[in-house]
Formats: sequence, structure tokens, C-alpha cells
Amino acid sequence: MQWNLLADKVLNGDSITREEALSILRSDDQDLLAILAAGYKIRYRYYRNYVRFQYLMNAKSGLCPEDCHYCSQSHISRADIPKYPQKTSDEILQGAERAKALGATTYCIVASGRSPTDHELDGLIDSITQVKQHYDLRICACLGILKPGQADRLKAAGVDRYNHNINTSSHYSPSIVSTHHYEDRVHTIEQVKESGISPCSGVIFGMGETWEDRVEAAFALKDLDVDSIPVNFLIPISGTPLENQELMTPAECLRSLAMMRFVNPRKEIRIAGGREVQLRSLQPLGLYVANSLFVADYLTTPGQEPEADHQMLRDMGFEVEPQDFPLITPFRE
Repeated sequence: MQWNLLADKVLNGDSITREEALSILRSDDQDLLAILAAGYKIRYRYYRNYVRFQYLMNAKSGLCPEDCHYCSQSHISRADIPKYPQKTSDEILQGAERAKALGATTYCIVASGRSPTDHELDGLIDSITQVKQHYDLRICACLGILKPGQADRLKAAGVDRYNHNINTSSHYSPSIVSTHHYEDRVHTIEQVKESGISPCSGVIFGMGETWEDRVEAAFALKDLDVDSIPVNFLIPISGTPLENQELMTPAECLRSLAMMRFVNPRKEIRIAGGREVQLRSLQPLGLYVANSLFVADYLTTPGQEPEADHQMLRDMGFEVEPQDFPLITPFRE
């Protein structure tokens, strides 16, 4: 495969095929730098050398009735994690202050559970309204499967983006969760789009899925036309059903990120949870195809020190994206 020609095909407005996407995942390690260089051509066209920092607040931890096998917060998990009800507006405001201090332009408010109750949504809307009044931050909410009308309420409160990951292919999804269906997740994404909120949906790689499953998920996100794609790499947390799952190699992680960029060239692609565990010393190379990071910690696991992330960008000649950049694809032809 001539990777530069494949990148040129994408930049000329053509889509790669599923077989071409699979060829990225199946490639030899000696092709890795050439693939990343070709992927960087696409990334640079739409995002230059900017990296979007996002900060995540776990606003409600544990206490979830779902049985997602990867998750330490599910009702089948034996993981030793903090469990608490929804945080107060003051606590969520403190998170916004930290997000701003770390250079994040998007503040992600996440709550465990299948769906927010009306009472929980009332509290979150009050918190979001206060954050918007005090801080120049975009808000991304991640609250589970939305009920009719809830997306519209979040839009009215000032939510810029809503995250609900498909996680994997429709074929593999029943292997990792039984308490809801893949279609439930797709329906929530469609509700978000109808409300006018920017849709965010991504994947967790390394859960035992095949390469074909990874490609299928990438094309599903393309078909859903989501604006932002977080690519998580499984953290095998002790006490969860996937605690003994074998880690991917860093090179496999990089090929998976590159495949996502080739399939979804204009979209924000974020290296999300698990990068420190699975990419390890090769984290910087991921930014040649991805253009976004979570800074600091994740939901129940620690992340890299924020200063290390800032130093990583400086070492590579990249810059933190300014607040005033467009939310969707800041650069075009």
C-alpha cells in the first residue's frame, strides 16, 4: 500500500474502503511511520498543529445499573472505586475552574447511570448555567441514554456537545453489555443531533474485538456524522469482567488511531482513556493523527500529569488550541 497516495485520495474528497482501512490495521510495524506521516497530512489540513485540551469531571460515580464489562462503575463490577451521588453546583464550578487553569477549552461533565432522572437533570442544568456565566468554556455532557425532551433542555441550558459512545461494532456490542442495546446508543446520538447539540461518540479498542469490528465502528461513526470521536484504549481494571484482557501493543494503538483518521478525516479525534497504559512512551506519536486529548484524570483512573501533557506538546512543536477556535473543523481547504 502506498500510504501517501491513500492520504491524497482522502484529501481529494474520496472515502477509503473498508478493505483499505483494514490494510492499515494489518500493516507491518516497519510501515508505521509512513502511515503516521500520511495520516498527519490529513490531520494538518483540518487542524494544523493545534491540540484541543478537554477536562473531565466525574459528576456522579458508581451506582450504575448497567452491566458494561469494561466499566468499573457497573453493577457487576467489584472494583474499589469512589461511589457518590451527583455533585453539587459548587463542586462542578470548582471543576470548571480547574479546567480553565489546565488550559482546557472544553469541560466534560459525566454522570454514571443509564439515564438522568428529572431531578438530576434539573441540578445539572443549574450547574451548567452557572459554569457558562462564570467561565469561557464549552460544555460537553455525558449522562447516558436520554429520554424524550432531555436533549432540548440541555441545548437550552447552553450545552455545546453531548457524548454517548457506541464503544464498538454493532456485531460485538452484545459481548460487552446486555442491559441495553447498540441501537439505544445510536438513538441518543440521533436525538442530540436533532436538538442542535454537536454529537460526540467514540470507541473503546482492546476489548477483544476483531480488526473488522474496529473498522465497522469507524465507518458507523462516519455514517452517524458525529463531530468528535474519542478513541479509548481499554484499561483492564481489577474487579471488572475484562480485568485479564491482554493489552494492545503501542504500535497497534497507533495504527488504530490512524485508521480512524483516514475514515473520518475532518473530525476531531481524541486520544482518550487508556493512552498512558496502552500507548506508553509512544503517546506523542498519536498526535500526528489525533488532534485532541483529555488533560489530567479520567472517570475512576488517574491520567498523566498535566504538565507532562503540556511538555509533550512543546517538545513536538504543537500548540494548545485557543478558546476562540471553531468547535467543528477550524481549518478547511
